[in-house]
Amino acid sequence: MSKLYLADPSGYDVKMNEIARHFSHKVEVYPPGSCPITMQISMLRTAANQTCGKCVPCRDGLPLVARLMQKVLDGRATEKTLANIRMMATMIRSSADCAIGWNAADEVLKGLDLFADEYQSHIENKKCLESIGQKVPCISLCPAHVNIPGYIALVGEEDYAGAINLIRKDNPFPTACAMVCEHPCEERCRRKMLESPINIRALKKYAVDMMPVDKVATPKPNPSTGKSIGVIGGGPAGLTAAYFLALMGHKIEVYETHDKLGGMLRYGIPNYRFPKDRLDEDIRAILNSGDIHVTYNTTIGKDIPVKDIYEKHDAIFVGIGAQTGKTLRIEGADAGNVVSAVDILDQIGNGNLPDYTGKSVVVIGGGNVAMDCARSAVRCNAEEVSIIYRRRQKDMTALESEIESAVMEGIALVTLQAPVEITKDENGNCKSLITQPQMISAYRGSRPAPKDAAKEKQEFKADVIMIAVGQDIVSAPFEEFGIPAKWNILQAGLDTEVKEIPGVFTGGDCATGPSTVIRAIAAGKVAAHNIDEYLGYHHTLTCEAVVPEPKENMRDLMGRTEIGERPANIRKKDFEHVEELLTHEEAMQEACRCLRCDHFGCGAMVGGRDL
Repeated sequence: MSKLYLADPSGYDVKMNEIARHFSHKVEVYPPGSCPITMQISMLRTAANQTCGKCVPCRDGLPLVARLMQKVLDGRATEKTLANIRMMATMIRSSADCAIGWNAADEVLKGLDLFADEYQSHIENKKCLESIGQKVPCISLCPAHVNIPGYIALVGEEDYAGAINLIRKDNPFPTACAMVCEHPCEERCRRKMLESPINIRALKKYAVDMMPVDKVATPKPNPSTGKSIGVIGGGPAGLTAAYFLALMGHKIEVYETHDKLGGMLRYGIPNYRFPKDRLDEDIRAILNSGDIHVTYNTTIGKDIPVKDIYEKHDAIFVGIGAQTGKTLRIEGADAGNVVSAVDILDQIGNGNLPDYTGKSVVVIGGGNVAMDCARSAVRCNAEEVSIIYRRRQKDMTALESEIESAVMEGIALVTLQAPVEITKDENGNCKSLITQPQMISAYRGSRPAPKDAAKEKQEFKADVIMIAVGQDIVSAPFEEFGIPAKWNILQAGLDTEVKEIPGVFTGGDCATGPSTVIRAIAAGKVAAHNIDEYLGYHHTLTCEAVVPEPKENMRDLMGRTEIGERPANIRKKDFEHVEELLTHEEAMQEACRCLRCDHFGCGAMVGGRDL
């Protein structure tokens, strides 16, 4: 028998793993705006290089398809070329022995359909569509398209007022987004090619911590136009629209159901994540930006007909959000102490903290609202808190950081359990939650679906059950007015305009379904500019900030700075803000990691960013 050896730690496989890790980072940061055919060819050639070479479909077929696609990219293809690509890919998908060939061919076929216009443009016009062109990744992926490299550079120069002004050019909620933004801007940060993406949210938070936004004057508004716009809803979408429209010189009337502004920022996000005195900083700055008047404690459609608001103003924006909770259609859902997560958070947001001392609290759901409810229950002295979710932990829609924080605060995550019944005690209050164990199964859409597992049902003791399975929209008054809706979601174009009624615009959660704060802000920004155009204007807004010239890239490998949090055993006892301040040294080091893609790389292709 020949000798055996342990794996060589310096062998080629180990070295190749390191190269493969860096290669995967390049794929993760594939620049937005790239030609999809270029991307498909690169992926196809990667797959061809992974084949074992034993079967003809992979060994010979994939390189052939890649050559045909290259002809398309080069403008040398015809309709017959496309037909040959589809025929070859279909044959490879049906005859390849392993997953490599099947998957590569399947992706080609999907691309032919998804990017049909791009393929046609290369065949007919010998070039990409006009919309194709590399973009600065962080700016492109920020829904509000904030100039992120610019304000990071200003933070690095310790010009915090300048950073805030540059943010407010596109987003009037610097503090809110510094605290609770889900930072999609970081997804394709090119710094990830070296190690980790820039902690963009942390740098924004450092700026607003160093310089409260209500201490930084907003730009001077344009002269009055004499036009009046009604904004229904004082949440992030409505207040963003009000801010930009006021700067343009219009008169704004905001109609708000509550006695304070902020919408779900105030009544849906607990104080430990976003202190309300910090929210007020953003709101004070917005209200000081121009001619904005607020009518509080008024529900449009109930206290005032929608028609009256429409007739009073030259245009209206509907940004009512999604502030009611959905329920579960299971037996016992009408039991006492079964509450909507949205209602509980609203109650807490109004300063009315429930007392759960000695009680077992069960939260049903897997999103950020579920995490907020569970973590709030801990702070209301619950004896034990559990989150019941019918899928796996990796399928939860909540931010990973929120899930991790919940676990650190002693909350139990119980996954792959589907609620089927709520039992009641003799007084009609909930006593327990009965669940059916699940197993993960075939994909349905973008993620695998659960199905009943061959296991006995389980019972979880529950003195309080919070249902966090989604939010709904009170659309009926607006539908009666004439705004079309589907599944209670108001229907409008990507320009936020309601085509059926001139002068009516809508955006935010009420027009998309429950989403993120930054997407609501983006909707308000788009609506404001399009309302201005509808009224016959084309206002431009000033920005009192100058972006510093870029410095040479710092390419030394440097770990990402993270925002620290108060210890879990201390923070879970109160509703005080959990995050700590960055130090000056941490902020400056993180700012130096930015590669200034607005001037180098893809930014250079369009001459740098023109402010």
